[in-house]
Amino acid sequence: MLRIHFTGQDLARTTLAEEPDPMWEVLLSLHQLQGRDGMAHYGNWRERARRLLPRSAVRLLQLAPPHGYSPDFLTPAKQTSDFDTGLERVMSTSRARLQQELELLAVRRPRTPWTRDLASGRAEVVHGLGQALRTYHQQAIAPYWSSIRALVRADHQRQASQMSGAGVDQLLGRLHPSVRWNSPVLEIPGFSDKDVYLDGRGLRLQPAVFCWLTPTKLHDPELPPVLVYPVQHAPGLLRRMSAENRSQPLAALLGTTRAAALEAVAGGCTTTVLAERCRISLAGASRQAAILRDAGLITTRRAGQAVQHDLTLLGKAVLTGGFIQDPERLN
Repeated sequence: MLRIHFTGQDLARTTLAEEPDPMWEVLLSLHQLQGRDGMAHYGNWRERARRLLPRSAVRLLQLAPPHGYSPDFLTPAKQTSDFDTGLERVMSTSRARLQQELELLAVRRPRTPWTRDLASGRAEVVHGLGQALRTYHQQAIAPYWSSIRALVRADHQRQASQMSGAGVDQLLGRLHPSVRWNSPVLEIPGFSDKDVYLDGRGLRLQPAVFCWLTPTKLHDPELPPVLVYPVQHAPGLLRRMSAENRSQPLAALLGTTRAAALEAVAGGCTTTVLAERCRISLAGASRQAAILRDAGLITTRRAGQAVQHDLTLLGKAVLTGGFIQDPERLN
């Protein structure tokens, strides 16, 4: 069991990510690609991803065995919601770190000619890694990003509402069914017996759609602490939606700007944030919010000096394409 020890300073510095981290979703999806767990949740995605996996991306499986250690450099500790930024950080990994982490991988999995070349840090090999990650992301993650983002934002809204009412203790106590908060220690099964002391650094809590059953973390205790935990979601909500597909049903129904506004509200936001996410004026954001509210897709409430918007169940169903069998649940 993994035991994460908190001080009062750690609790004050614990943060909850509002957006999915694309590099963690890439790595964890590579794990899912090689397994059979969560068929109801990932079965359709896995079948399509395996069928269409580009040859250039197959080598990534050498870095991401379905169980055990994967190199930390694939998931930069600094939070990002942008794939290009995350990829740039992976590509800037030092030669010494590449060699060190790939040697650690070799203890658990035999070296291959490619991982041996990658450990050398040669520019052309590192460039090939970047190309493989980009190709895989474009094929297996980007088409699903809209639903991934909506699911993570919905989880953030749920967790943040608990934290606002009772503090970080409540958040850690209800983070995930497999996790137990025995203040000041967070106990997580599924790991070898180990104690991690945050020593005032705090902890970033990162929800992830492709994380399954139990949380995971970076291996190196010297890196900024991150705990990635599974987003709890119903089967069928991980949906492929290209920009073209989205523009046909949702944007045709609501209009391009209004569809973008509905997506922006997922997880909750203020009118100012809504305007920033949609790149429209504050007046325009207020107008879009009013229309979505009148349609029953969002709710609006006063939060101090700001106005907070959240999706209703109907709004979530429209955004994710989910099917609500019981109409009474929408009331």
